[in-house]
Amino acid sequence: MFLKSLTITNFKNYAELTLDFSPNINCFAGNNGVGKTNLLDAIHYLSFCKSYVQSADMQNIRHNEEFFAIHGTFEKNEQSDVVSCIQKRNARKIMRLNKKEHERFADHIGLFPVVMISPYDSDLINDGSDVRRKFMDIVISQFDKSYLEQLIAYNHALEQRNKFLKTEHLTSLSSQARFDETLCEVFDQKLVQHGTKIFDARTHFLNQFSTLFQHYFDSLSKGSERVEIRYNSQLQDTLSFSEQLKNHRQKDRILQHTSVGIHKDDLVLLIDDFPVKKFGSQGQQKSFTLAMRLAQLEFIKHQNGYFPILLLDDIFDKLDNSRVLQLLELVGRSDFGQVFITDTDARRLEQILNQQNITFKLFDIIENNIVTELATSRS
Repeated sequence: MFLKSLTITNFKNYAELTLDFSPNINCFAGNNGVGKTNLLDAIHYLSFCKSYVQSADMQNIRHNEEFFAIHGTFEKNEQSDVVSCIQKRNARKIMRLNKKEHERFADHIGLFPVVMISPYDSDLINDGSDVRRKFMDIVISQFDKSYLEQLIAYNHALEQRNKFLKTEHLTSLSSQARFDETLCEVFDQKLVQHGTKIFDARTHFLNQFSTLFQHYFDSLSKGSERVEIRYNSQLQDTLSFSEQLKNHRQKDRILQHTSVGIHKDDLVLLIDDFPVKKFGSQGQQKSFTLAMRLAQLEFIKHQNGYFPILLLDDIFDKLDNSRVLQLLELVGRSDFGQVFITDTDARRLEQILNQQNITFKLFDIIENNIVTELATSRS
């Protein structure tokens, strides 16, 4: 699978732009602030129906315009598909596949998988557990539609239960009404029904993912460190999920939210049996997050039979030369799939890619959103 062409209108800083791409490596070079990442974000929209960097869709509409539109032509299994994303001001977002509108965005997720590697990946190590849960959810959802359905249903049930707990708390303050155990049990059953399936899917995913992660970490670091990603869930307790919810019910009434469940899951990231956040060097942490993303790419490929599109945003300035060369050696393989790279130095990109004998297209972006095809590979 690869993205053959991209057309954007009124998207962020671009008024109108159409680009044709290589099925191998494509590079966007230019100074900071000219819109390199915006092009990657447009591709991200075509896969996930949303931005990678901006949660509010309407803020991605170009200033003083009424809409943005993104159209991409994908080639997959000798078939062309056109994906469109259209956002008008004060209107719902529209996603279309071959001119047919999706009733639900969830129906589109996974059809054209994308993996993004960016400077924000350090959040996987340094931020809270919600970032690492989101990582699992994104990977699994791109190949398992039922998982996404279970996740949506679980989150809805969790929202209902938390709302119920807050309402019951306020009611108990103003009257002598008894806590509605029956209604709480209904919410508990929904959480157990969906949460157990999510837990099983995450467990199965980590068992497969860990081997791929170790392989890529070894390839990038060329070191002797032992790394591990360990799944940590309250559902691993000897008590069942249903029993834990019942035992925590009084505590949850006081807290006014649900304190046990798969929404508390986390990934424990270790290097030589110590937390990589505290004991990993900067280089080890970079290798760790890169290996996680490359393993994500490989895992989805194993599920789908083809590589997702890989987006590499401004990572060369964050890596030393040896890691850059190792990364390009990995993604430059003829069987690796399509890759998009952003960098501030066009000459550096061209030189490295030619040295590696990698097929590529190089686009130069300057102010006023002028994009010029600078070079292609000699192969």
